Amino acid sequence: MSLLNRTALALAAALCACTIASAAPPDSHAALDTARIEQITGLKGTFSERENVFKVSKPRTDVPIQVDGLAMPPFMGLTSWAAFTPARGGHVMLMGDTVVFEDEVNPAMSAALDAGLEVTALHNHFFFDRPKVYFMHIGGMGDAAQLAAGVKKVYDKIAEIRAANAAPATNFPGKIGAENKITSAPLETILGTKGQASNGMLKVVIGARGTMQGTPIGNEMGVNTWAAFAGTDKEAVVDGDFVMREDELQPVLKAMRADGINIVAIHQHMTHEQPRYMFLHYWGKGEAADLAKSVKKALDAQAGVRK
Repeated sequence: MSLLNRTALALAAALCACTIASAAPPDSHAALDTARIEQITGLKGTFSERENVFKVSKPRTDVPIQVDGLAMPPFMGLTSWAAFTPARGGHVMLMGDTVVFEDEVNPAMSAALDAGLEVTALHNHFFFDRPKVYFMHIGGMGDAAQLAAGVKKVYDKIAEIRAANAAPATNFPGKIGAENKITSAPLETILGTKGQASNGMLKVVIGARGTMQGTPIGNEMGVNTWAAFAGTDKEAVVDGDFVMREDELQPVLKAMRADGINIVAIHQHMTHEQPRYMFLHYWGKGEAADLAKSVKKALDAQAGVRK
């Protein structure tokens, strides 16, 4: 073989090796400091060599739970977990699912958000569960120690709530007026839009647009944000639904939790829609004007992402 051919073959082999290397996921075999994660979370974990994932878990054994009359052991899906895996740029990715009772959801969510974690879903896994159980999915990207510390803060907040009251609460703090006597005009001014009044209540609806399977969809097809107010001006309740794109979810969550609005569900309503929309359901108690201001802050946070 001539020197020219040997040189050409060597260059081709080098180019092939570079192409394969660039196609491989960066840091796909990077080592996780599993001992450090265990130390920070205070939990023992398991390592999957095949997937390069380290997972810690915390069974919910502190409160007896029944589902459809069955005494549920944690093995049947009542275990909180957090999984860590190397990601691009030397970072670590976190994903997890957290078992929470109704009075734990929002304090645990605030703990996660304050620690720099993301909250990506909130929903139920069961029917006829006593007490009612919910599942809060968390995520994050960054330094493994910081992510582990965030998980620890979430679990510690849950433990703190149960230490104060062994049985889950059955209602949110605060009062709701016995009669519906909401004054609409101040709330419409705060929210910057007219609402629908009915029997002393007020509902404001803000539509969004999209397509699903090539068909335009909008407000009347359920692609909307709404807020409904009941009670009195001084002792009011607001409940509603927030439609948002994925990048808007965390800013909206942070704005609402910063003002004490309770998040009760995060999920999707559709499939194959464009753009993809998430929906967030909420419940707040307090003075009607303050509640309207909180909703407006969340709307402003959402608008800030779109600019």
